[in-house]
Amino acid sequence: MNAPEHKHLQLDEQALQRARQHLDEGPVTPSYGPWRDDVIRLLNDALATELVCVLRYKRHYFTAHGLNSPRIAEEFLEHATQEAVHADRLAERIVQLGGDPDFKPDSLTRRSHAEYDESKDLKAMLRSNLVAERIAVEAYRQMIQLIGDKDPTTRRILEEVLAEEEEHADDLADLLRD
Repeated sequence: MNAPEHKHLQLDEQALQRARQHLDEGPVTPSYGPWRDDVIRLLNDALATELVCVLRYKRHYFTAHGLNSPRIAEEFLEHATQEAVHADRLAERIVQLGGDPDFKPDSLTRRSHAEYDESKDLKAMLRSNLVAERIAVEAYRQMIQLIGDKDPTTRRILEEVLAEEEEHADDLADLLRD
């Protein structure tokens, strides 16, 4: 019986030459192709969405009133903190891809997939946040499909964020049922 054959990755001389060029671009090699700018644009829109969500959750945290408000406000604060971590991860990836993360306040709501909300009623706050989380889930699913195998690192980041957004939606749906 023969031992199984091990296949080795063979980089041709051209691939090695390309890797040696443009060292200032860090991990971005020419194999990223022409779609890199599109991915950066998608990530910047996701960044805007995460930042708007942080602001909405923070507002709701500070303005939540009512019998159940302490528990729900704490959930809002926890989600705000996690959305900020998502924003940081997206901004970091944008920079790794050679782009500039867009934190311009005047365009955040225009670029965001989710809306800012000024509800004063606890139930309306929960609904608004659940809608925003469901929008984020759909947006991340579509981004993951668009990226496909073109950028496995970005896809993995988006998949991890998607899983947390699904958790947020589940948490909010549970709070609405209570």
